[in-house]
Amino acid sequence: MQEVGNGVIPWWAGNARLTNLSGQLLGAHVAHAGLIVAWAGLMTLFEVAHFNPDRPMYEQGLILLPHLASQGWGIGIRGAVESIGPFYSIGVIHLISSAVLGFGGIFHALRGPKSLLNIPFYGYTWADTNKMTNILGFHLIILGCGALLLVIKAMFWGGLYDPVTATVRLITKPTLDPVVIFGYLFGTIGKQWIAGVNNLEDVIGGHIWIGLICIGGGIFHILTKPYKWTENLFIWSGEAYLSYSLGALALMAFIATYYVSVNTTVYPIVFYGVPLEIKMGVFPYFEAIDRTINSRVWLANSHFWLGFFFLQGHIFHALQAWGFNFRSGKVESLVTQS
Repeated sequence: MQEVGNGVIPWWAGNARLTNLSGQLLGAHVAHAGLIVAWAGLMTLFEVAHFNPDRPMYEQGLILLPHLASQGWGIGIRGAVESIGPFYSIGVIHLISSAVLGFGGIFHALRGPKSLLNIPFYGYTWADTNKMTNILGFHLIILGCGALLLVIKAMFWGGLYDPVTATVRLITKPTLDPVVIFGYLFGTIGKQWIAGVNNLEDVIGGHIWIGLICIGGGIFHILTKPYKWTENLFIWSGEAYLSYSLGALALMAFIATYYVSVNTTVYPIVFYGVPLEIKMGVFPYFEAIDRTINSRVWLANSHFWLGFFFLQGHIFHALQAWGFNFRSGKVESLVTQS
């Protein structure tokens, strides 16, 4: 077993054993990405194999094909599936990508250096605030590029399915007006926060804005060092970074739960079924208007429960980063890692 801070990490604790082995941690990180991509590819092919073109997608328990359909792949007028070829190709591309990622993960875990500390550019320590914000910057740039990829698909490469016109069309005039885009965020437009967007021009305009903001934020974090007040505000340890990441994932999962439940522009009825209604019991919950279990219900529930468990992980690791020892039930000292 490996000691981290004041605790002893058993073999079954997973990546915690690799806290100070950055090379092998990179391998685990890449392999994890490979597993995610493999799931996407396998699940897509599974849904293609079971797809019945004579029934609506939302009645078949499909969750990935509706996403691809809303992006306009293989779709015709009124959401009719004209070809499953694009679905199949996308699934295979994901499988090939997962194999490349899996090989990279295995290489770094078994054959690569155990630590990247002495390797220029890639080496880091958890307490190096400048290096940590640099890594944050690179992640933000990648996220921004991902948002802009959807913009390219919508504006230049086939377009998206528009439930208003019931056709797949190019979004040639995305909304760039910040008053409109940020009006959704601050509640001055619509009645359902960002989930109230009802046209693709605003959707793509929002992706342009968020893409540029992420890229700009990434460049800022790469070129600058953390301000003194931020160094004092945050805990700079691997355990703390994990808690921050899980907290962000939980927030995004809960937002996605609400979005998929009520929005019919990004999640068209023809692919996902009717929107859900918010009911008030002991706790708020979502219910299908026509009381049927459709793809929208599956997605809303899966996002909610993933968000719930991510939140538990965030709280657990935040307490440990703060110094709380679950064995003794006392706060001891901050978990510091070099």
